[in-house]
Amino acid sequence: MATIRRKKQVQDETLIDLSQAKVSAERFWEKNQKILLIILGGLFLVVGGYFFYRFVIVEPKQKEAVEQMFQAQLQFERDSFDLALNNPGGGYAGFLEIIDKYGSTPAGNTAHYYAGICYLHLGGFEDAISHLETFSPKDDITEAMKLGAIGDAYSELNQLDKALAQYVKAAGAADNNLTTPYFLLKTGQLHEKQGNREEARSAYARILAEYPDSEEGQEIEKYLARLESPSSQG
Repeated sequence: MATIRRKKQVQDETLIDLSQAKVSAERFWEKNQKILLIILGGLFLVVGGYFFYRFVIVEPKQKEAVEQMFQAQLQFERDSFDLALNNPGGGYAGFLEIIDKYGSTPAGNTAHYYAGICYLHLGGFEDAISHLETFSPKDDITEAMKLGAIGDAYSELNQLDKALAQYVKAAGAADNNLTTPYFLLKTGQLHEKQGNREEARSAYARILAEYPDSEEGQEIEKYLARLESPSSQG
């Protein structure tokens, strides 16, 4: 019997607690109804606005941008960089028009990378840097490629310290046999050009130690040997 009474007492206490909580919540709602409605309304607008923006605006524009960019990509693959930028033909948009019309979409973001590489090949190095810096990579490899291309643009502008900083970042952006040794080699070559022999040796030695099977790793010993030759120490 004592156990039954105890259970009933606990149940009664629970009911009382729930009742009090309900009253408290109702009073809180009555007291703060206006501001709560404003907050909930704002949340609905944010959430609803997000889904509206994504599914009604962004996704249709993304699909349209991808369809429009197809011809520019073909021209890019053919190394027809001016056509890819401005007039790929067939009534399709070039990368600059894609950026202008669909800049908020993933395709518009990618178009910045394409545009940057086009300008790099066409000698518009400042424009190349601007577009590449605007591009937002989604993975480590494209981050490395972006940074390396910016480094190439600075190198062409003879701003070697800035180029070197980008190559160092590019080498550190990813860890793989493709981009890492490639940008380590560029880092070493630029150090060597600037007379920074120990820094160049360090970059080359890292390729030999960590990426010996890469394309750069299979040829890196000749770079190390060149640093040791009397003529290079001149």
